[in-house]
Amino acid sequence: MICPLCLSIDSTHFANADDRDYFRCPRCQLTFLAPEQLPDAAAERAHYGLHENDPADPRYCGWLSQLAAPLDKQLIAPSKGLDYGCGPGPALAQMMQERGHSMAVYDPIFAPDSSVLNQQYDFVTCTEVVEHFHQPAREFERLTSLLTPTGVLAIMTSLLDDGVDFHTWHYRRDPTHVCFYRRETFIWIAAHFGMSTPGVIGSSVVFLGHKKTAT
Repeated sequence: MICPLCLSIDSTHFANADDRDYFRCPRCQLTFLAPEQLPDAAAERAHYGLHENDPADPRYCGWLSQLAAPLDKQLIAPSKGLDYGCGPGPALAQMMQERGHSMAVYDPIFAPDSSVLNQQYDFVTCTEVVEHFHQPAREFERLTSLLTPTGVLAIMTSLLDDGVDFHTWHYRRDPTHVCFYRRETFIWIAAHFGMSTPGVIGSSVVFLGHKKTAT
């Protein structure tokens, strides 16, 4: 099975759970759903419509602040940012604007203005997005191209580690979650795209740091 992230041909069957087959890549440690079992666009759109991402919800904003607060400490306001995969309620963009940064938003369903992808940004945020990628190699190529030479890529996704029971893991049970990342996966991504070693905050926030500049 070909890994959709590093394109290695050595991925092997990892688990069958709820009649879905998952594979793991020994090179980048990505765990991913079998390609023929990926949800179609209609199923994804219907499921995303169930999400309640209300910018006025203090609990939701508090949850997002586990990324927003440490990211803000790395930035010098005003910085220019993009919330990639903002969903129906771009709460994170609003939170970063309140911290003095300018924000653009992009989402292929809810904010499909692709003109914002023709610019570069001081930071790009992806909250609960990367686990939905059907083609993570292409997506991470795009994400890194959107950063300035000193840009920061800030990601929120639940990390898969050896303490997780994959079969019962709530994160796996979301039918639109098709890629699962270990810390080692983000180390591979950073090395492959010429970024500094990622910093991990808790079990779900990853900063890929600054892009390495040529010397």
